[in-house]
Amino acid sequence: MPLYEYECEACGVRFERRQGFDEAPLRLCPECGGRVHRLIQPVGIVFKGSGFYVTDNRASSSTAVAGKRSAEKGNDKSNGKGSKESED
Repeated sequence: MPLYEYECEACGVRFERRQGFDEAPLRLCPECGGRVHRLIQPVGIVFKGSGFYVTDNRASSSTAVAGKRSAEKGNDKSNGKGSKESED
């Protein structure tokens, strides 16, 4: 159940209530009986862009490592062939 914050228009007291989605918003202040309105709260955290999921991080890093290893193997082979050609 969501937690809603209210503010009294008469006395200014702020309070929170845990209410279901289908419940009507509160109208009266528990302190003075004045009118209350629900306060809009900002979102606590927002995920944007890539890199927030395990698959995002591992896929890019494992591909980079695999590419680096294959490049190193290619360099070793070309160095080996080059030295054999110079010996002949």
